[in-house]
Amino acid sequence: MMSLTQHEAWIYLPFVLPICFYVCFTDLREMRITNQAVILLGGLFLVLGLIALPFDAYAWRLAQLVIVLLFGIVLNAAGAVGAGDAKFAAAAAPYIALGDFRLLLIILMANLLAAVATHRIAKYTPLRKLAPHWASWEKGWEFPMGLSLGGTLAIYLCLGAIFGS
Repeated sequence: MMSLTQHEAWIYLPFVLPICFYVCFTDLREMRITNQAVILLGGLFLVLGLIALPFDAYAWRLAQLVIVLLFGIVLNAAGAVGAGDAKFAAAAAPYIALGDFRLLLIILMANLLAAVATHRIAKYTPLRKLAPHWASWEKGWEFPMGLSLGGTLAIYLCLGAIFGS
């Protein structure tokens, strides 16, 4: 199975990184991932993927988008994830090389633990005063998964740009 190449990561990174930061920010501030960010992320892959990948790999990556979207719809219907989280995961799926799936899961789990810990520390300490009106502070035990999902894609692409094959 193929892994992310440095060439591929460098093509995606300048365009995808700002979207990841935007998703993290809006999910913290509003507890929502905007459709515009998801559409832009997916649309960028439609263009950049043609530049970065051979056509057969490009087609498989588009299939990943569809598979993750269908899985996300089921999880959303079961109440396990938010709709924005499912849509973002689907739009991010084509950027992930299938050979890096285990690496991605490790990044996601580490990032999720760090994001939850950081969010909770900020929520229950005076750090909260830096952004007192964010919706993520008021949602009880709900967590803005866009913080972790956007961060995971950003970290994955950065690692690919540095260490990719």
